[in-house]
Amino acid sequence: MTNQPSDNLEKYKALVALKFQLYNSLFTALPFHTIEKTGILLSLLLNNCEEGYARSMSPARIMENFFTNYVKYDEEEKRMDLLFRLIQFIERQVVLFDALEDAAFSEVHDTSGAGTLKHLELEVLQEHKEKALAEKLATFSVRLILTAHPTQFYPDSVLAIINDLSRSLAENNAEEVNMYLQQLGKTAFLKKQKPTPFDEAASLIWYLENVFYPAAGNIITSIKNAFPDAVKEENPLIKMGFWPGGDRDGNPFVKVDTTLKVAEALRSGIIRCYYIEIKKLKRRLTFKGVDTILNEIEKNLYNEIFISGTQNSSITAKIILSLHLARQIIIEQHDGLFLSLINSLINKVEIFGLHFATLDIRQNSAVHTSVLEKIISENYKELDAEGKIRLLVNAKEITLDAQQADALVDDTIKTMQAIKIIQEKNGEAGCNRYIISHCNSAMNVMEVYGLFLFSGWKKEWMPVDIVPLFETIKDLQAAAAIMKTLYTNKTYQQHLQQRNNQQTIMLGFSDGSKDGGYLMGNWSIYKAKGELTAMSKENNIDVIFFDGRGGPPARGGGKTNRFYASMGKNISQKGIQLTVQGQTVSSNFGTVASAQYNLEELVHAGISNELFSEKNITFLPNEESLIQELAEISLTSYSSLKDHPMFFDYLSEASPLKFYAEANIGSRPSNRTGKLNLDDLRAIPFIASWSQLKQNVTGYFGVGTALMEIEKRNKFAALQALYHSSLFFRTLIDNCEMSMLKCYFPLTEFLSNDIKFGEIWNKIYDEFELTKKYVLLLSGKPALMSEYPIDQLSISMRERIVLPLVTIQQFAITQLRKMEAGLADKTTQSKYEKMVIRASFGIINAGRNSV
Repeated sequence: MTNQPSDNLEKYKALVALKFQLYNSLFTALPFHTIEKTGILLSLLLNNCEEGYARSMSPARIMENFFTNYVKYDEEEKRMDLLFRLIQFIERQVVLFDALEDAAFSEVHDTSGAGTLKHLELEVLQEHKEKALAEKLATFSVRLILTAHPTQFYPDSVLAIINDLSRSLAENNAEEVNMYLQQLGKTAFLKKQKPTPFDEAASLIWYLENVFYPAAGNIITSIKNAFPDAVKEENPLIKMGFWPGGDRDGNPFVKVDTTLKVAEALRSGIIRCYYIEIKKLKRRLTFKGVDTILNEIEKNLYNEIFISGTQNSSITAKIILSLHLARQIIIEQHDGLFLSLINSLINKVEIFGLHFATLDIRQNSAVHTSVLEKIISENYKELDAEGKIRLLVNAKEITLDAQQADALVDDTIKTMQAIKIIQEKNGEAGCNRYIISHCNSAMNVMEVYGLFLFSGWKKEWMPVDIVPLFETIKDLQAAAAIMKTLYTNKTYQQHLQQRNNQQTIMLGFSDGSKDGGYLMGNWSIYKAKGELTAMSKENNIDVIFFDGRGGPPARGGGKTNRFYASMGKNISQKGIQLTVQGQTVSSNFGTVASAQYNLEELVHAGISNELFSEKNITFLPNEESLIQELAEISLTSYSSLKDHPMFFDYLSEASPLKFYAEANIGSRPSNRTGKLNLDDLRAIPFIASWSQLKQNVTGYFGVGTALMEIEKRNKFAALQALYHSSLFFRTLIDNCEMSMLKCYFPLTEFLSNDIKFGEIWNKIYDEFELTKKYVLLLSGKPALMSEYPIDQLSISMRERIVLPLVTIQQFAITQLRKMEAGLADKTTQSKYEKMVIRASFGIINAGRNSV
């Protein structure tokens, strides 16, 4: 059985695989800079790599053979120059492949099949669930939060070319394709400077304007056409969130001025969208009575954009009122002509308001404690918990001394005051969530509540959700007890009553996997959700889970919608909220077609699970015990790897980890303290480094050992039955397969006999082989990801494209290790370091969800 139909696979082969070969041959003929026949040399290098790894050769030997047999360059400078040109060429091959997949998206995905809105419509009508749907949509929504995490390696200029190239490929316009390929050859892929937080915001606002604005509008229009009374204005089904400019956790470059500037950019962006759409509407809706209404809306929007001092948060209500009046006139006087156009704009205004996306504020809990210690005259450290809470809930507004104020105190207080300013201009949805990262106690939440009071907010009216973020295994296990303390605090109870007795709780997948490995990281989040759901229900609180997910399975990515669809009623599904980070934005939501499809899958997962599933609990007690046992064994195995004396040295010396901060892909530093050590290292560079090493440790390590041990305990048959009956467990294993399919151990096999790293390399490789063996035994599949043949082929082709690239990168890393050991001259050290960084871009981009 396959989850991707064979006819779609044939379409993929024709529209992507075959076209890539055709256009790549055109690509190969293009001259790049001063080196002719770059593409031919690259083909020779690819063959050299494949043959060399088949004979267990190292990247250094493969490159030496390539230079000796095909290029005959003796000077190191000339060799390095050629390698940089090859890197540039491969980067552009990856762009071509991305564009081909984007162009073919609607053809190779069943946009009316299972998991889509069309399918949901049929299910609702067949089961007569119209009333249940309306009840669900009264409170349910899907919220995507675009984050600034540094996983986007394409500069904006290249993203624009991909967009244009995809369109030309879909239209089979060979002349334009050739032109765009030439443009790629002359367009820089390297960011010379780190982007500022505002630069990151501007890049993502482009996606809001050009992708999410039409895609979300299409979804709401589709549902309203099928079920006119189901979606209510007061609860938009699709909501967008935004972190660039608001996320200051570990990012010293995000200041209050940045936050206000980004909020203004979001407001300007959505008004610009409305203005453009109104101008288009005027070309069709030229009818008496309607034209004057549209002229007035256009005038108001123009004033909002171009005339300072005219900004008014009440303009949203005025626009909607005017559009409904125009709608009524069209129906009553003009036979409903072009009614769908005005309906579409109404839907978008109801979704996006004046805020476009809610700007979340995030800060580390330790910062709040530090700020309080500085602004409270008493010795805050010495107070007991009761004393601290009494002080915090009775806090009064403070006045900052411009001369004496500490910079961190100043920014923290002014940021909380800025939330009020943003709400006045963009509406409450413009900025109404404050996220506390590394939350490990109820005190962390109460400290933020107290800081809001110190900033001038009042207990009686504080329209802000305080969102704790639980990340490590230890914090996830303590989450329910922490929330119980908060739910029983009278002051916090009153705050929750203002917020409709709803509590949003964020759970971090990345740090969970880094901390406890793949199985325990994912299982701990599931367990925490179950405990938090029960605890919240006991206290009459509606809990909403906000998942901090990244691209790869190790960071909560992969087949995400299937996790939501698998949940029983013991897990709250009041809404689906998840972060979408740099690389995943362009790969899963880069076009209107892909964004709409993936949004629909999330909507379908959240709605159908409640309407059609009779599953009261996700797992029976014996099933839960079995997975708990599996996770604990896996944790022990993963911990033994982390505790290996060479673990961090291996990662930092064999992978590009130490160069990650120099890649100029994000404004935020790659570690929290400026020191390169495992504890301070962020999950993103940690997981990305394993990805570039082609070992993906955090996506499978410990799974094979756990499965083998379960077999020894005579419980494997029960686990096989669970695999086939549980969508959650099956998806967990499917995503593990994805991580393994992107591994390529021949790349680093030369380290298997290394004096320093041989032991740890073999430990990782043995666990990979063990996991592969037992995963296939568990599933009964003939090969990894065989149920997803399109994804399987896509990964295979992408990995082959970048094989010369990872070889070049490992060759450069090997040369640098020699230099550090005093075995090679250091005159070219900086160039090899640059080579490692440049190779990272294409490797990560080709992986699409690898960081």
